[in-house]
Amino acid sequence: MARRRSRVVVVTGASAGVGRATARAFGARGDSVALLARGEAGLAAAAEEVEAAGGRAMVIPVDVADHREVEDAARRVEEELGPIDVWVNVAFVGVFAPFNQISPDEFRRVTEVTYLGYVFGTRAALDRMLPRNHGTIVQVGSALAYRAIPLQSGYCGAKHAIKGFTESLRCELLHRRSAVHVTMVQLPAMNTPQFDWVLSRLPNRPQPVPPIYQPEVAARTVVFAAGHPRRKEFWVGASTAVTLLANKVAPALIDRYLGRTGFSSQQTDEPYDPGGPVNLWEAADGKDGHDFGAHGRFDSRARATSAEAWLSRHREAVTVAAFGAGLVAGALTALVRTRAGGRITA
Repeated sequence: MARRRSRVVVVTGASAGVGRATARAFGARGDSVALLARGEAGLAAAAEEVEAAGGRAMVIPVDVADHREVEDAARRVEEELGPIDVWVNVAFVGVFAPFNQISPDEFRRVTEVTYLGYVFGTRAALDRMLPRNHGTIVQVGSALAYRAIPLQSGYCGAKHAIKGFTESLRCELLHRRSAVHVTMVQLPAMNTPQFDWVLSRLPNRPQPVPPIYQPEVAARTVVFAAGHPRRKEFWVGASTAVTLLANKVAPALIDRYLGRTGFSSQQTDEPYDPGGPVNLWEAADGKDGHDFGAHGRFDSRARATSAEAWLSRHREAVTVAAFGAGLVAGALTALVRTRAGGRITA
């Protein structure tokens, strides 16, 4: 096999969770990876993992809600690593609470990080990619970009906004026949540290809605999407596919279902500790903080593989194989009928 060309990749939210796993996966293919996040302890550990996997790491502490910091980071990446080939937006924050219990400043903060962080990252990437007519932007999204749930109004609103923004941008790139591409990866519930540091006003500890997947499942699809960016989007997890398809058929019914189940399904039986770490305003894995890693506390319940994600990555091959199998089945059926008809005639 030919050696894969090393690329320069930027990953936001790289200090933990899906961003951390994604950075490590790019490192494993020999890429130079710029790690952008607020948490310096997490960034340092992520850099060690990228280099141990075979890549080159560059750490840049940055708050993606500040467009000037994002722009400065992009400039540093190109000065030290070279032209950016791939930019992956992952960074987000959230608040678990009914909407009327989220303050205006908290809602603004969620929007600035989770939505505008993607806008600012995309702009910084495009400013460099468009003149070269080369590059790929991967927006890590969520099934919640299509189907919102209770208790996460800020996050759901931001993910819907990212989807709309990305679709508009994609049309513009197609209009100008640009070789710069943008694609999305829609995720299911993930086993990440966000449930250990998210601001919550729920009585019990928050949890992802099962089924839960490990961040490496998402990372594999993100890396694949970066190499196949002409696809509009990729779905990870059977629950994502079921959610998106069901929402097209019976959205009002799902509203009522989530009204009954959406509160309990997002909480464990353990009381919430209001004295725990919170990363909304400051990084929980800051300079003197704790490195949370890629995984959350749901390893025993999380799935390490996803058949649906594999099918999404290999859609063309599966389609060709299915078409070939259909031709063979049709030929065999015709042959059987012909032989059966011949015996009857005889």
